[in-house]
Amino acid sequence: MEPITFKPLYMDRVWGGRELERIYGRELPDAITPIGESWEIVDREDEQSVVDEGPLGGTSLHELWSLRRDEIFGASEHPAGRFPILIKVLDARDDLSIQVHPPVDKAEDLGGEPKTEMWFIADRDPGAKLYVGLKHGVAREDFEKSIADGSVADVVHAVTPEPGESIFIPSGRLHAIGAGFLIHEIQQNSDTTYRVFDWNRMGLDGKPRQLHVEQSLASIDFDDFEPGMDEADGETLASCPYFRTDRKLVADGGSLENPDPGRFSIVSVVDGCLVSAGGRRFGKGRFLLLPRGASPLRAEGETTVLQVTLPSDM
Repeated sequence: MEPITFKPLYMDRVWGGRELERIYGRELPDAITPIGESWEIVDREDEQSVVDEGPLGGTSLHELWSLRRDEIFGASEHPAGRFPILIKVLDARDDLSIQVHPPVDKAEDLGGEPKTEMWFIADRDPGAKLYVGLKHGVAREDFEKSIADGSVADVVHAVTPEPGESIFIPSGRLHAIGAGFLIHEIQQNSDTTYRVFDWNRMGLDGKPRQLHVEQSLASIDFDDFEPGMDEADGETLASCPYFRTDRKLVADGGSLENPDPGRFSIVSVVDGCLVSAGGRRFGKGRFLLLPRGASPLRAEGETTVLQVTLPSDM
């Protein structure tokens, strides 16, 4: 079976830009709208990936997961009613809100879904900052005071990463992406975000964006002080109960295949080019689902990819 590709879903955001057009050569919906997110792989009630070409063209990811789960994914035993991983590309030309996702043990009571994710830095402007965790010594009462006086940015820890680095964002970690990043985000299938501070700016409609202070305070891990960018464990950038992400360097003429031939993987091309057995080419910025039993992909030039899989026990 050939790789399966999907139509990206583009989301306008007040903090977005046009880097998907400039860096990946994407044709965006219009010439001016700031595009903050491209949802590459998604199976949600309101947003759905649809196969863009080939014999499965027009089929939704939900249909594939529901009706052909074992054939394509090799995951017939997985209990999720929807495909459990959501993958996005984020283009941040301005600072995102300082936010948090609810932990598993609190999400239901707060009316949301837990969300653990990771960020891979595909590109960044020099000096661009990520905001993750709290500065040492900041207690809950200090944080609440900073909300009241508008000084939240002064108590949140900041890091300055390089392209190719990554960081794991478990539910409960306070975080924000600063201006100047192109990021691949791999996450649980969830869309619950609680904003606690939005830099006092207006949304695209000219009104302040909604904040969720009470839910944020209930979700934040107040013992999470000054985390740094992650160190890879061999090829593995992140491994958790919800997904595993490996970064792989494939030599010119080398091959890439599913780590487990009986199960699928999601591949994103960070740099270089992959070619399928049927001659399809997948260059920088492409995302594809490699079905179970698929033929290996061949690298054309030295190629770097992220390969996302479900944990082996799921």
